[in-house]
Amino acid sequence: MKYCNLCGHTVSLRIPVSDDRERHVCNSCGEVHYLNPRIIVCSLPCYEDKVLLCKRAIEPRYGLWTLPGGFMENGESTSQAAIRETHEEANAHIDALELYSLFNVIHINQVHLFFRARLQNLDFSAGTESLEVALFKHEEVPWDKIAFPAVASTLQQYFLDLPDSHFPLRLADVNLDKNNNRIIKPHNFSHDNS
Repeated sequence: MKYCNLCGHTVSLRIPVSDDRERHVCNSCGEVHYLNPRIIVCSLPCYEDKVLLCKRAIEPRYGLWTLPGGFMENGESTSQAAIRETHEEANAHIDALELYSLFNVIHINQVHLFFRARLQNLDFSAGTESLEVALFKHEEVPWDKIAFPAVASTLQQYFLDLPDSHFPLRLADVNLDKNNNRIIKPHNFSHDNS
C-alpha cells in the first residue's frame, strides 16, 4: 500500500499508538489502514453418499478437482457466499446446512470455511470457472488430482464422519514447512494429515 484511500497522500509502515504491530498509516490525515485476512467460503454439496466436485477451469490449479468456493463478497453472509459460489461454479442449488470445517491459511492471510450442504436436486452443470462437475463416492474421488490440501482434508474427514452422520466443526491451521510445502496442523480432525 502506497497511498491513503481516504485522502490520497502517502502512507508509511509504523506502529500506531495503542497498537502492537506495524500498520499502514497515512502521513497526512493519520488514518490507520488495517490489512486483514480474506475469507474463502466453500460448500461441501452432498447427495446420499456422494459429494459434488468441480474440475477447475481457472488458475491456480487448472484442471484439478475442488469443492465449489471462492472469495466472500461484501454484503453477504458466509452461508450466502457458499450458496452463490456453488451456483456460479456448478449451476447447482444447495441448502447450506452448517459450518463443517475451518482452515486458518496463515502464510497467505486467508480463512477457508467449508459448509456442509445438501443438493436440492441433481440439476447441475459446469459453470464458467469449471471444466466439468460430477458426483463422487469416497472410492471414486480422484484423490491424487485434488487441487488444495484443505479440500482433500475436508473430503477425507467428511467420508469418515458420514457413516455415523455426526459432523462436528473441524478446525486446522495451514502452514509452510522449510521446503515451502503446505502442512495442515489439525486441531480436531481424526484422519492423519502429517
